[in-house]
Parts: sequence; structure tokens; C-alpha cells
Amino acid sequence: MNKTQTPQTTTAADATRMALVKAALQLFGRQGFDGTSTREIAAAANANIGSIAYHFGGKEGLRLAAADYIVETIQTIAAQAFGSSAPALPDNAEQAEAQLDATVERMVGFIVARPEAGEIVQFVLRELSTPTDALDRIYSGVFEPVHRRLCQLWATATGEQAESEKTRISVFMMIGQVVYFRIARAAVMRRMDWADIGPAEAAKVIGIAKENVAAIVAARKAGKP
Repeated sequence: MNKTQTPQTTTAADATRMALVKAALQLFGRQGFDGTSTREIAAAANANIGSIAYHFGGKEGLRLAAADYIVETIQTIAAQAFGSSAPALPDNAEQAEAQLDATVERMVGFIVARPEAGEIVQFVLRELSTPTDALDRIYSGVFEPVHRRLCQLWATATGEQAESEKTRISVFMMIGQVVYFRIARAAVMRRMDWADIGPAEAAKVIGIAKENVAAIVAARKAGKP
């Protein structure tokens, strides 16, 4: 650390950096990368426009930092569901089903109930429609490893092969039933006559999502189509 640098200035710099990342995440998701100016980002973050180049090297670097923030956030959620940052695979089907249950609960609790998840989903949807290096980071940091882990749990729970086409599709469907409540949030609230999707509503979604997963797992274990 430079002798003239103090903990206070380091903290202020970190705060500015995080404010810029969160502002970029929100604006890139809402308006798109090309539709968002660095001036808008700086204003939303209450930061000097020059701080974008200082911290990230420019707008593209900021987009990558937003992707890294998404990876770190979802890795934390996944670690909570799996029990640790580097958990061992369950020994039996019962333990695997318990981890699948925990994963569904964590996914709903974050993706459906927490407001900041909307900004993350919007950003990711933009990247999925027009892939960039940011999507590469999100895929390699979250999509592929988390999906692979869930496939391993699914395989232990059902007796199917972890990397079979059937298992991979099944896991995508398990995730999709949760994500729908975020991307179609306005329609869900209207159809359900909900003023919001808070803890009480999320609990109802969690219950049914768990029932769905348990029913599919039970059918696969019994050898049903």
C-alpha cells in the first residue's frame, strides 16, 4: 500500500467501484450496453465519469466487472445450497434429494423474492440474446459448474447418468420452473392477484417447486417414463 494511502481512501475507492458495478448492471440490463452511456452510469453511481476508466479501463471492462459480480453472487447462493464452497457429493439418494430441495429453496428465495435478482436476470438475458465475453465469464463461472453439480445430484437421487441428455434437460427444467417467476413476474402477479412476490408468496412457490422435483425424482427412481 502507498504510504499516503489510508484505509479510509481504500474503502472509498472500493465503495465507488461497487457503486459503478451495480449501476452498470442495472443500466446495461435495462437499456442494453450500446444504449447506455458512461455518463449515465457515473451519474447513477454518484461518481466521477473518469472513475470508470480508472477502475475498469473503460465501459467494456465495466461490463466484465458486472459479469464477475454476478458470478460471485450466484456462487455464494450455490455454496449455501450445497453446504460449502467445495462440497463432497452425497453418499446416497436421500442426501442428494435433500440438496436438490435446498437448491430449489435457495433459487426461489433469491431469484424470485430478492429485488436485486431482477437486475441480474435482465443483464443475463441481454447477454444470452447477444453474447459477449461477459457471457463467457458467467457461463464458465456459474452456468456450467452449477448445472454440472446439479446433474451429479440428480444422478445420485435417481440412479440416472449425470451427463446423459435426459438428466441435463431435466435439470434445465428444474431451474426453468423457478426462473419463470422472475422473467414473467408481472404476469404472475396479475394472474395470482398478488400485489408483490415477497416471503409469503415465495414460500408457496418453494413448496410447489419442491413437490414437482420430488415427484419427478420418485418417478425416475421407480423406472416410470
